[in-house]
Amino acid sequence: MSIMSDKWIREQAKKYGMIEPFVETQKRKGTISYGLSSYGYDARVSDEFKIFTNVDSAVVDPKNFSPKSFVDRTGPSCVIPPNSFALARTVEYFRIPRDVLVICLGKSTYARCGIIVNVTPLEPGWEGHVTLEFSNTTPLPARIYANEGAAQFLFLQGNEPCETSYADRGGKYMGQKGVTLPKL
Repeated sequence: MSIMSDKWIREQAKKYGMIEPFVETQKRKGTISYGLSSYGYDARVSDEFKIFTNVDSAVVDPKNFSPKSFVDRTGPSCVIPPNSFALARTVEYFRIPRDVLVICLGKSTYARCGIIVNVTPLEPGWEGHVTLEFSNTTPLPARIYANEGAAQFLFLQGNEPCETSYADRGGKYMGQKGVTLPKL
């Protein structure tokens, strides 16, 4: 496997719609940076958030996920309560080639504030908006800014296409739009 350069990412985005909308240069002025970087792409978080709450004393159960576990918010930012968690999605829609695996890492600006961004790998053949998981590890409320950088995606290309892609398996998160909750 090889990590792919900005040139390769640009070509794939333009030719195959791998990232839409695609921002060709890194945007930084007055924002948490987003767009194409040297060996990756910094995706933005949208303005849709699901913030976990214990108001209804719901249990977070991946096999029986209850909408009582969170509140929905839309806006220019999201405040995550202390030691809590929120789900969001990328602005960008991704289409991953059959010979590519994408790994996501959080932005250092958020990490330095105790905000951890978690995303599972984007598998070969997967497409959709990426659901982002934000953990506020601090004892203070923490703010996430919509339409600004949230995480960097690194593209690893295999020596050959995979035998069975996520699309071939009929993966349960294929084509997701919006913030997507756990599915069985």
